[in-house]
Amino acid sequence: MAVNKLAGIIFTNLGDEKLPELTAKRSLGSVPFGGKYRLIDFALSNMSNSGINNIGIVVKNNFHSLMDHIGSGSAWDLSKRRSGITILPPYNGISFENRVMALYQLHGYFEHLKEDHIVIASCECIQNFDFDKLFKYHLKKNADITVTYKKMTIPEGETAPMALTINDDGKVTDMLIKFNSGEECNMAVSSVVIKKDLLMNLVKKCVSANTLNFRQNILQDNIHKLNIYAYEVKGFCEHIASISDYYRVNMALMSKDVRKELFDVDKPIYTKVRDDIPSRYGLTSKVTGSLVAQGCKIDGEVEGSILSKGVTVGKGSVLKNCIVMQDTHIGENCHLSYAIIDKDVVIQNDRSLMGYETYPIYIAKQTQI
Repeated sequence: MAVNKLAGIIFTNLGDEKLPELTAKRSLGSVPFGGKYRLIDFALSNMSNSGINNIGIVVKNNFHSLMDHIGSGSAWDLSKRRSGITILPPYNGISFENRVMALYQLHGYFEHLKEDHIVIASCECIQNFDFDKLFKYHLKKNADITVTYKKMTIPEGETAPMALTINDDGKVTDMLIKFNSGEECNMAVSSVVIKKDLLMNLVKKCVSANTLNFRQNILQDNIHKLNIYAYEVKGFCEHIASISDYYRVNMALMSKDVRKELFDVDKPIYTKVRDDIPSRYGLTSKVTGSLVAQGCKIDGEVEGSILSKGVTVGKGSVLKNCIVMQDTHIGENCHLSYAIIDKDVVIQNDRSLMGYETYPIYIAKQTQI
């Protein structure tokens, strides 16, 4: 495998500000997804399935639940003697304000890596991706930097973090930051492959010049100085940049085709296992078109919803198009629709809450209403 020369870096707080509701008490990487997973599971599993054995997890704040979730990395087959997962928190009281400063402060970690290339990823992107193919493409093109992209149309009123112009050979000839056209574009997504020594040199120059924007100063400013290539991501690949995106991408799992592609049996998405009893469905329960994790107790009606482990739905309650996270209790005779309900929430009897598909209502963690 080519990836034995490739180490991984995952930023777990990158994008926290885009989902302030969900990241108030946790990092983006530990946000639950699909009733069973955390967002970081996708980047970790993709790297592990691609043969990347040395992965640094960059954390900034609110990372205790993330550390508990990752543990030794055994769930992803990364608890190895000479490699594996390394948690990289701020030190000496210095916070990781952005990607450039974080990479600069981690120079000691990079110096001890045996791998000569780095793949940088975040937790915003939901996909089942082969980093081995990406790295082989990077080497074939003799690229200094390779960025991943997906062809897509940006909805009116929204922006792409970065849109790429690419020639016939795959080389990037232009980059537009915060592209907001309604036309199709090549939107840059999560991953960047770069030579380790080059990355450190670019980071040091940026810090010296106090130009600390990764997209602008590492990538955009070097289009005509370096060989920057683009690698197209095909298939299911969704970027979570808002609470509406989070709701929409979760609900995409209702499609059998999406589940089959995202949770490929040959390239599984791993997560920390929590053993629990099977879910129990009472005589008054009715569940249709939903994803239900183990340990739930359902006596009401659930339609088109995602229920995490340990959720209770009381008699007479009706849930439609909801995302309900772990160990939440919903009382009797409640009516909920288009709602995202965080962990350990208690909804008392006879409550009614309703959002909309493009504007779901959110109930914060450990709330009682």
